[in-house]
This record gives sequence, structure tokens and C-alpha cells, in this order.
Amino acid sequence: MQRRAGIYNSARHLTMALLALVLAGCATAAIEAQFVPRAEPWQRWAAHDETSTESIDHGAWDRLLAAYLASDRRGVNRFAYGRVTAADRSKLDAYVAALSALPVDSYNRAEQFAYWVNLYNAVTVRVVLGDYPVQSIRDINDGFLSPGPWDRKLVAVEGEALSLNDIEHRILRPLWRDARIHYALNCAAVGCPNLRSRAFTAANSAASLEAAARDYINDRRGVRFVKGGLVLSSIFIWYRDDFGGDDAGVLAHIKRYAAPDLAAEIDGGTKVQGYEYDWSLNEAGTS
Repeated sequence: MQRRAGIYNSARHLTMALLALVLAGCATAAIEAQFVPRAEPWQRWAAHDETSTESIDHGAWDRLLAAYLASDRRGVNRFAYGRVTAADRSKLDAYVAALSALPVDSYNRAEQFAYWVNLYNAVTVRVVLGDYPVQSIRDINDGFLSPGPWDRKLVAVEGEALSLNDIEHRILRPLWRDARIHYALNCAAVGCPNLRSRAFTAANSAASLEAAARDYINDRRGVRFVKGGLVLSSIFIWYRDDFGGDDAGVLAHIKRYAAPDLAAEIDGGTKVQGYEYDWSLNEAGTS
């Protein structure tokens, strides 16, 4: 009886400790959400030509993804930063340079969307390679108060210097206003939605966004069960306004892509208990 009581108390203490960690993560995510850039449109990039039938070649990005991206046993797509050859690094630089030189406003919106997503993801890989080896993309910063490389001007498009935050928060989020963008952009972290194994294109973007949303929401990185509720990825509080503005809106969004068991939990009134995010580098060979 004494041994059983000891086991019970140990389990109870473990549950309480896990709950404390979840609550701490919730508080941290809420604080971090205050510092997420607002989605404010940069009208310089709003111009487009819907009559255009010109397409952009993303074959170089496809080939790099095929060579260095692979899924681990947990379903996390990991990039083999440490294996990238000098020749392939040059090909990545050439791909980014080719995109930078294009007259973006001469393309239709579908081509532009794929352009910006692929540019963001390619530049993210390039910035990691520039400082590799690192444990996290957050290690690539400009001082103690810098959370990472997102405000650095990392690429110039049509002569305009842009940061990753410019692409995400001043172009993609405000000009397209689609919450699924958050499943398309990869920040080189394990907790992030997967870097897709194929480049986005005008033809595949709609299907790729739907698949990316389902994949993430039905993965433990997006949503997981704990005793008494759900723990969500921190992206659902960092960008809450994009997902409906409150817990009810977030859960309604999640339910649209949820597998039957998760949808049933939401219908049954299961509440959000906390948020979490794994910032460790999505590097191949570390699972």
C-alpha cells in the first residue's frame, strides 16, 4: 500500500510539474506575442498583372530540397546544412540572385505568392549556412536584444533591401491575408511547420497550403493533448489575429484541418491549456 501511495504521489508530482511547464510556456508565448511585428502592407509590392501568363522557374530550389531535405522518424523535415557542398551553396546564391533580379510587379498574384514564399525559405536556409554550425537560428543575432536574423536586410529585390520580417509581415501577411501562410514559411526550427519538400508554384500553392495546414495541425508540434486540454504551437498565439483573434477562432481554424479524434475533442469543449515551440535547428541527423 505504501509503495502504491509513493507511485501515486510521484505521478501526481510529475503531472503538476508538467502542468507548471505548460503554464510557463503559455506565459512566455503571450509575452513574445507582444513583440511580433504587425501585418502592415508595403504598398510598393502590391502591384501585379493578372493578365500575365509568365511563370517563374523554381527548379534550382527543387533540386536543392531534393538533395538535402529529408523527413525523420517523427515526421520533421530536416535540412542537411552540414553536407551542403560549395557548388550547391553557389547554386543557392545564384537562385536567390535570379529571383532578386525579376520584375516582381509584372507577374500575376499566384506567381508572386510562390515567389515570396520560396524566396523567404531559400534566404532562411542561406542565412543559416552563413553562420553554420549553430544550435538554433536564434543564435544568429545582432546582439543581446536581437531575437535572431529576421530584421537583417538579407536580400535586395528590384534594388530594394528586404529582411525576412519585411517579406512575412509587410508583404505576405497583409497583402494575401491568408492564415495558411504560417504553414508555408519555415524558420529553420524543429517547432516550425515543415519546410516543404517541393518549391511552391502558382499551380501547386493552393494544394500545398492545404496539405501544410493538415500536416502541422495533426502533428504534435502543432497540437498535442495533455491532461485537461490542448497544448498548441506558439504560432497560434503569436499570430492569433490571423487565426481568428481569440481561442474560439483559433480552435475553429484548427478544426477545419483536424483529424477526427482532434475535431471530436474540440467539439467536446476541450480547452487550450498552453503553448510551446522548439527553436532547435531543423538539422538532419539530430533526431
